[in-house]
Amino acid sequence: MGYKKGNGSNVVIALGGNALGDTPEEQLELVKQTASSIVDLVENGINPIISHGNGPQVGMINNSFAMSFTVDKKIPEMPFPECGAMSQGYIGYHLSQAITNELKKRGIKRAVANIVTQTVVDKNDEGFKNPTKPVGAFLSKQQADKKAAETGLTFKEDSGRGYRLVVASPKPQRIVEFDAIKDLHDNGYIVVAVGGGGVPVFETPNGYQGVPAVIDKDRSSAKIAADFGADMLVILTAVEKVAINFNKPDQKNLDKMTVSQAQQYIKEGQFAPGSMLPKVLACIEFVQSFKGGKALITSLEKTALGLAGKTGTLIVAD
Repeated sequence: MGYKKGNGSNVVIALGGNALGDTPEEQLELVKQTASSIVDLVENGINPIISHGNGPQVGMINNSFAMSFTVDKKIPEMPFPECGAMSQGYIGYHLSQAITNELKKRGIKRAVANIVTQTVVDKNDEGFKNPTKPVGAFLSKQQADKKAAETGLTFKEDSGRGYRLVVASPKPQRIVEFDAIKDLHDNGYIVVAVGGGGVPVFETPNGYQGVPAVIDKDRSSAKIAADFGADMLVILTAVEKVAINFNKPDQKNLDKMTVSQAQQYIKEGQFAPGSMLPKVLACIEFVQSFKGGKALITSLEKTALGLAGKTGTLIVAD
């Protein structure tokens, strides 16, 4: 392998949705550029662990099985945890293949490993008391009520288009496969892990048990970065820098934020709940969990420049 632990910086990179596609065909093309940016970092001495979102993909898988079941009852409806695992598998396959191809093209002797990851969550997490994340196919009220009675799951009306399953978004407590990820990384592998935040599981007296939920992938990335003691958590999104007064005449792009500054901006409502807010919160969690850790938010295209301190928004302790 190309390195052992200690050579170069260890960085957890959380890929945003813009690094992937809404269909397998689109994704296969997009990940080529993603792979090129990642291998640029490898050439510069960065040792990455790569995570990714899976929102559109897990919804596509869930919808496909649900719709197929209505046509042919021999086709099973697929439980949501299994849909999450499937999405990790095929997204990881695309990423691993693209990165491997790029490494070979440049003559770099490194291997890539994709780990289908489980993430332990607390059954008493507040998120389970009020599930809000809509997933899966649209149903009529009658269909939703029947499903709810049969399964005990929660269905809510979504934007006037019908009823959908809603699941919780609990906080990640522990990455089940952490030791495997660390061993692979320490032995020179480029690791793809905690895709979609990991498949949420409860830890029970009889072992791990999958649960219908969606973990924010940036929070899981922050968790594994803190547990690993990574030099930096990098969250990639569609913009080069975090901004306050976004899309207003007085918009200001931020080069750096301390944790207290970020918390003040959050109080002011500067970051959109479904967009920048969870990314900033994940960065705060990492910086607070791991002394000396730093976090960076930037775009995929600017990753190398961001790690060189030339762009992006850096989040540091006070």
